[in-house]
Amino acid sequence: MSKFTFAITMLLISLPIYGQDYRLPLYTGTIPNSRETGQKEKIEKTDIIVVSNVQVPDISVYLPARKYATGQAVIICPGGGYWILAYDYEGTDIARYLNSIGVAAIVLKYRLPTYGNCTDCYKVPLMDAQRAMRLVRSHAKEWSIDPGKIGIMGFSAGGHLASTLGTHFDYGNPAAADSVEKVSCRPDFMILMYPVISFTDPSTHTGSRDALLGKDPAPEMIKYFSNELQVRDDTPPAFFVHADNDTGVPVENSLLMYKAMRAKKIPAELHIISEGEHGFGLGTNNEHINAWTSDLKLWMRWINGRK
Repeated sequence: MSKFTFAITMLLISLPIYGQDYRLPLYTGTIPNSRETGQKEKIEKTDIIVVSNVQVPDISVYLPARKYATGQAVIICPGGGYWILAYDYEGTDIARYLNSIGVAAIVLKYRLPTYGNCTDCYKVPLMDAQRAMRLVRSHAKEWSIDPGKIGIMGFSAGGHLASTLGTHFDYGNPAAADSVEKVSCRPDFMILMYPVISFTDPSTHTGSRDALLGKDPAPEMIKYFSNELQVRDDTPPAFFVHADNDTGVPVENSLLMYKAMRAKKIPAELHIISEGEHGFGLGTNNEHINAWTSDLKLWMRWINGRK
């Protein structure tokens, strides 16, 4: 083997296999609210990558070129009805788009409440999202991220998780032994893509509600996870995208959250697209649908200038 061939081979070996800059488990030691079942995580690769039965939640970090980095970061919650994660379609593909506009992107692989490998299973998606926000903020300096410009993004049920974090957060526990738990988990903004918001009829997506809370949830649990009813004065600004003809998750979900935020005078931008149905992702095969990415780019510039 020539020296040139050897050098090229070593360079290729050194490249990240999946493209992410970092991949970190959310927790060190025992994973809270977990139950050992002997099950294994499942990854299916067909037209999209589908992850299910998540055992060890983690984050994959994608950083933009420093020359173009805005200092902003977005944690992405893929959708899948709290049953699966559309991991590339609503995760890593989105991360690459965000990198292209100078935004750091973190794909969250969160636990799903439907496989029996957790205790108080309705708590674990939010617990994992809160931990992800704390973890990213604690690494902000290392990753050239502004700790005050970290948002949460979610698609469908992932949008429910993102909006749940935007309405159910804390500012850290100063008495915690774990330094990460001392950090705030409040997102600085939300990007909600055809989100499940309400668990109240008739607007709810019953599949997501049943997966998270079970078939016969208590009224107080329905209210707690109906995020249009949980908007706080300090809920962060939001950017919404929803298709008017969405028959899976009715557009009323976004409208209810938008209205609740307006009542609190929290900035929100709402885009209702005439077409797209449910689950259009980037919409790269349709210029009309894909226009949301340009709108988001402009909104990200605006939100970046607010602080």
